[in-house]
Amino acid sequence: MGREEVLRAIRQAESEAEKTIASAESEAADIISKARLKATEIIQSGKSDSEASSQNMISEARSVAEGEAAKVSKKGDSEIGSIHDSGEGSRGEAVKAVVDAFRS
Repeated sequence: MGREEVLRAIRQAESEAEKTIASAESEAADIISKARLKATEIIQSGKSDSEASSQNMISEARSVAEGEAAKVSKKGDSEIGSIHDSGEGSRGEAVKAVVDAFRS
């Protein structure tokens, strides 16, 4: 092999090495791009799942709170009715006591 053939072989090897490097860099960039896209999809999915879970928890808590509020309201209505009923019986006596106090 002559000197020119050796130089030509070296240039050809360098050219092939540059092509290999360019191809590897392109493939690496593609892999990074796909990884970023996948990461974004995973994050969005996580956010969506988290939001759905939060809404479910809020809905359950609201349902429990509404049930408790209904119980308290029913108990309060019952107590108001009881107070009103006991006041009706005492009202006549109270009026009589006030009228008697003014007469004396």
